[in-house]
Amino acid sequence: MAINLLDFARNCRRLAKQAFGSHAGKPASGGLPRWVHVVVHCLRVEEGWTYPEVIDRLSLMPGICELLGLLPEALPDPTTFWHSFDRYAMRVWRALLRVSAQQHPNSGHVALDSTFFERGHASHYYLKRADRTIKTLKVTTLTDTESLAVLDVHCSAKWRHDTILGRKLVRRNADELVSVAADKAFHNWPIRYEYMAESIEPLLLRSGSTLGPILHNTLIRSNGYTQRWMAETSYSSTKRSLGSELRSLGWYRQFREIVLMFAVHNIENLSETL
Repeated sequence: MAINLLDFARNCRRLAKQAFGSHAGKPASGGLPRWVHVVVHCLRVEEGWTYPEVIDRLSLMPGICELLGLLPEALPDPTTFWHSFDRYAMRVWRALLRVSAQQHPNSGHVALDSTFFERGHASHYYLKRADRTIKTLKVTTLTDTESLAVLDVHCSAKWRHDTILGRKLVRRNADELVSVAADKAFHNWPIRYEYMAESIEPLLLRSGSTLGPILHNTLIRSNGYTQRWMAETSYSSTKRSLGSELRSLGWYRQFREIVLMFAVHNIENLSETL
C-alpha cells in the first residue's frame, strides 16, 4: 500500500509526542527533541532505509525536514539515530504502539495469533561469531478484528507455548476486551475460566473429534470465531510492506524493531494513500 510520506510523518510526529508526553522535547544534555528520533525511526522502518540512507534521503526531502525542524544541509550523523534506538527503552516503543492503536475504533473483539520473523538476515557472520542458533523470533499479537489495529505484541526467542503467551496479552488488556478468538493452540480449560471471570467471551477452538468439541467449535464459529483470520491479515500486510526479516543484530534491538513495525503498520492505516 503506497502512502503519502509527508502525511505519514505528520501522524508519527503527533503520536510520538503523545507517547513521550511531557518528555517529548529536548533532553537536558541537549540534542534533538526525543520525538524527532522516533519519527525518523518510523520513516526508516517504513521505507527500509539503513542509517546512512536515512541522512541521504532526508537531505532530499525539505518538506519532511521542515516538519522535523531539521536543516537538509546540516543533518546529524547517522550514528545519532543508531544510538537513540539503543537509548530509548522498550517502554517508549510500546507507548507508541499503544497510542497508534488508540487512533483506531476499538470494538473489543480481538484475535490472538502467532507468527515468526527471521533474525539471520542482517549478518550471517555476526550470527556465527556470536554462536547464535535461534534463527527466528516468535511474535504473538492481539489484533482488533474490525479495525485491524495491533493492540499489543509479545516477542519471544524461546518459543513458549501459545497458552502462556496468549494469557499474558489478554491479562494486560483485559479491561478493553469483549471477546477473544484464537485457534486450538491457545486453548485450555483454566484459560477459558480465567477469560470468563474477566467477562471476556473465549472464542477458542477445542481439539478432538468427539461430539463435545464438534458442537463447541460449531457454536463459537457462529458467535464470531471466523473473524480470527483478521490477525493473519495484519501479519500479511505488515510483512508485505515492511518485510519479515529483522535488520538489528542485538536481540533487544530486534524486539524493539518488531514492536516498532507493528506501530508503523497502525500508523500506515491512518495515513493518506496515493
